[in-house]
Amino acid sequence: MTQTLLLKNVTIIVENEKEMTGSLWIEDEKITDISKEGFSDRTADRVIDGKGKDWTVIPGFIDVHIHGAAGFDTMDATQEALEGIATVLPEEGTTSFLATTMTQSEAAISKALANAADYIDHQANGKGAEIIGIHLEGPFISKDKAGAQPLEHIIAPDLEQFDAWNETARQLIRLVTIAPEEPGALQLIEHLSKSGIVASIGHTNATFAEVARAVEKGATHVTHLYNQMRGLHHREPGALGAALLHKELSVEIIVDFVHAHQEAVRLAYEAKGPEKMMLITDAMRAKCLTPGEYDLAGQQVTVKDNEARLSDGTIAGSVLTLKQAVANLKETVHPSVYDLIKLTSANAARELNVFDRKGSISTGKDADLVILDEDWDVAVTICKGTLAYEQEG
Repeated sequence: MTQTLLLKNVTIIVENEKEMTGSLWIEDEKITDISKEGFSDRTADRVIDGKGKDWTVIPGFIDVHIHGAAGFDTMDATQEALEGIATVLPEEGTTSFLATTMTQSEAAISKALANAADYIDHQANGKGAEIIGIHLEGPFISKDKAGAQPLEHIIAPDLEQFDAWNETARQLIRLVTIAPEEPGALQLIEHLSKSGIVASIGHTNATFAEVARAVEKGATHVTHLYNQMRGLHHREPGALGAALLHKELSVEIIVDFVHAHQEAVRLAYEAKGPEKMMLITDAMRAKCLTPGEYDLAGQQVTVKDNEARLSDGTIAGSVLTLKQAVANLKETVHPSVYDLIKLTSANAARELNVFDRKGSISTGKDADLVILDEDWDVAVTICKGTLAYEQEG
């Protein structure tokens, strides 16, 4: 049975940076009509009216790097965990995400990948945020830049191991974080590129030249810019310098002002521009919960003052929400709403080759939508035509 939803009296940012005041008609999962005049001849099953509220409708947020939330983690390898993450994310405006693994044993990663593939195959449309693939973060990384990734499970990039994992994941791995200086990395990067999988430079001690070689082989992305990568030096620009200078590279960034200073965020924005930058959370299971002690891959993490750290002080992911990242970015660089869409949705959709159905507001696309109030806070989130979150009051 067809379900219809009408949004009216809202400002709509439609594809190609066009703004209009009007109405959106949604049938089941899709945006089927956009009109300035409205749809007075139709009766919808549900109406959301923005009259007098100064609401703006933009595409739903896409988080390409998130491990967990609400007490759950991708590495839990249960359907309950992935559903728990997916259910809570619309509260921050996220309608799609990559379930992100971390460095663990071969068996643990295999179990998490198989579980994610099962969930993706059977996830109910509109029931929370959609998992649109998997981000394999580790174990093909540098021990020198491990961060909170367990050292004992880090291995050299291995093409055969990757292919085995991707088969387990039913070819649903969409992005792989890899240290390009490690033996076998360039071959794997080339393989990923030819397979249509995003090769991301991260957890790396690579020099500027080593990153350049990775770009030549097809690397196009940088994992959590600034964090766990060789920094910038005037005699060796390092992985950071390469990330900022190479136009081929898109960078993801955690704008919580813990992982990167406010002015470092400004520097990245000025260097890369809104077309080559995307907001992520890199959140762990403590997101949406109270401060305290939590587990990350068998390691104790203390969450305090919006920071998640191991006992030695190492940052262990974040408890950031994407709507807070938006607020922080707004405070720092004052992006236009058009640039905000690039940073939270369009860039990721294009990179993951799902722009035909996500990342902009256009007829025929998935009805993944966020309604922002005048302060750019999330008022309403719609996941594939289903109301998934509504702000109280």
